[in-house]
Amino acid sequence: MNERPTFSPFWHRVRLMKPRLRPHVQITRQRYRGRRWHIVHDPASNQFYRLNPIAHDLIGTLDGTREVEAAWKLSLSKFGDAAPTQNEIIQLLSQLYSANLLSVDTTPETEQLLRRGRERLKKRIAQQAIGIMYFKIRLFNPDRVLTTLEPIFRPVLNRVGLLVWTVLVLAALSRVLPFWTELRGGFDKAMSPSNWGWLIVVFVVTKAWHELGHGLICKRFGGQVPELGLMMLVLFPAPYVDASACWAFPSKWRRMAVGAGGMLFELFLASLCAFYWVWARSHAHAGELATQLAYNAMLTASISTVLFNANPLMRFDGYYMLADLLEVPNLAQRANKMLQYLMQKYVYRLERLTPPSTLRGEQATLVVYGVMSLAYRIFLFISITLLVMGKLFIVGAFLSVWTASAWFILPVGSFIHWLAAGPALAEHRARTIAISAALIAAAFVAVGVVPMPDHRRGVGVLECPPEFAKGVYYLTDGFVQTAHARPGETVHKDDPIVTLASPELLSRRESLLGQMQEVAVEERNARSKDQPAVSKIAAERRDVLRSSLEDIDRKIGNLVVRAPIDGVVVGADPESKVGAYVKKGDPVCQVMDVHRIRVAATLDQRQGSWINDLAPEQYRVEMRSVSLVERVVEGAAVEVVPAGQKVLPSAALGFAGGGQVETEKDDRSGRLAKRQRFTVYIDPVLPRRLDGTDEDGTWLGPPGERVKVRFTLPNKPLLDQWLDRLQKSMQGRIKI
Repeated sequence: MNERPTFSPFWHRVRLMKPRLRPHVQITRQRYRGRRWHIVHDPASNQFYRLNPIAHDLIGTLDGTREVEAAWKLSLSKFGDAAPTQNEIIQLLSQLYSANLLSVDTTPETEQLLRRGRERLKKRIAQQAIGIMYFKIRLFNPDRVLTTLEPIFRPVLNRVGLLVWTVLVLAALSRVLPFWTELRGGFDKAMSPSNWGWLIVVFVVTKAWHELGHGLICKRFGGQVPELGLMMLVLFPAPYVDASACWAFPSKWRRMAVGAGGMLFELFLASLCAFYWVWARSHAHAGELATQLAYNAMLTASISTVLFNANPLMRFDGYYMLADLLEVPNLAQRANKMLQYLMQKYVYRLERLTPPSTLRGEQATLVVYGVMSLAYRIFLFISITLLVMGKLFIVGAFLSVWTASAWFILPVGSFIHWLAAGPALAEHRARTIAISAALIAAAFVAVGVVPMPDHRRGVGVLECPPEFAKGVYYLTDGFVQTAHARPGETVHKDDPIVTLASPELLSRRESLLGQMQEVAVEERNARSKDQPAVSKIAAERRDVLRSSLEDIDRKIGNLVVRAPIDGVVVGADPESKVGAYVKKGDPVCQVMDVHRIRVAATLDQRQGSWINDLAPEQYRVEMRSVSLVERVVEGAAVEVVPAGQKVLPSAALGFAGGGQVETEKDDRSGRLAKRQRFTVYIDPVLPRRLDGTDEDGTWLGPPGERVKVRFTLPNKPLLDQWLDRLQKSMQGRIKI
């Protein structure tokens, strides 16, 4: 149990005060994790504060006539050791006073209000400056409008409406998912500068409808919505409403319903647009602009909702829903305080600390959320900065510097101020500074000095060099009668793969043989009758017929399709063509020399510098096929194509083939990448059999299968690796 000092050296400043709650303050009760809490609401500022039952009882005894010390002694008599300490009472009174919830008769009331109003304004301006990526501008009070609209929407704001919404969204998904490739291909057009204006219009309209959902559901359950404004969300204007009145709802499910209301409304609109988009695809008279607007609405509802609204790691709808579901109010703030508490207790070994929660389960939740939100904040900062800098370099650079200052530099400044003047360090300041310096030095050495493994990754496909992979084709027309080999089977040169049947060729051969017999009889008769002219004509006909017969015999011989080289049959299954009529030139399969299998890997152009600068002996290559993930194969004899190219080694690497490389939407082959990439050919180091011979290439997987490739470069500090990756990520993106 944490030691709580009972007395405070500052108690004399408040002991004789006679504060009281202001008359306009409203208090409601809620239950969190089986415990009762009291929610204090200030209607003037629409702010909410949470009190536990003991703190609520103490505040209830402060009626303007009782002194603070008398109220504390009364609390001690009621709750004993559970009563608040002097420090806790001072902190509670300070917070309530700063929030304008407490009236104190020590100074003129007007001066108090003005001073606290100025302090709140300064604090709000500072918060807006820190959150420049999503700062707010208040416009007007929408409560009267929502009061008018709420009776109209009331018939669908219930469980039946939720059921209908679910059916509609599932139906829309079933309609658009078959066109997933086309949906994904339209992203570039939607993000092109020519569509930015319409994209912003659709974004604003969609988010206005989103916020209407929050406001209507809040009104449906009796809450007030006193504010509507614009929030600049990464340079995009997005409407917002203040539906924080739901925090006073006793039911957590109603609070979660208000949080989900915007997404429910937005996905309803996106579903209607999805139906129109699917219909417009098959109707030429559908307007191109209307189709693009429908696509914009679907894009807005999907990306913005997933990245921002539904994401619990940011303080939007998903965050408040998660806090209500877990019954952990002020999740983000308390998570940060929990991490600070653990750092101060176990690293700095400070005493007399009060944790933000004493419940073990809640403490674990706070720690996990604090770590995840910090990691996501860093990821979001880097990704959004690169995105904006890729479109507008000057704006992106300004945002990156400002946000880095607000999110990282200011906390560092606060930490330095805490080290220099924090009252909790009065007795241990030198030790705390020494520990901090040691931690910073250790972190710098670990990140900036100690060499660490440097791994770069790519994706490839198993293939055979052209000289060791031969395509097998039908050499004549006919019906497939027998398949002698199937994929995966080993064949030798001239082994039969399929046999065709052609009654037409056999009939023509019999006819030619009959004609040749007739010509032979005519030639003999002409010679016996001494008719040289007739004999010469018969001889010429005989030669023509013999040539035709040789051609027919060649075609009949070609009815048996044979292996061109030694190898393994891959590709299409000849068995599937049995009984079918095929034409000359149609493909049968491929025969590959599996002892000559190699990996054709493709690397992003950002990695071209190191792979061209380092010799193959300076790095190690490891490969792992997607079907045999437990097997790791070393690579050797790396051959790098000197220039970047757009043509992929295989369609299996592109989006259409299930790969990760973005391809041109108009390319039917699936091999034309949208951006140039480097191609690397790698020979696998195959294991040895017991007899000393090499395994064949199928040990790594069948030809045509995707392979994960990892390059291990010379060790270097993590800081160098991160800076190098950041530099390569910015190359090709920055547009000034």
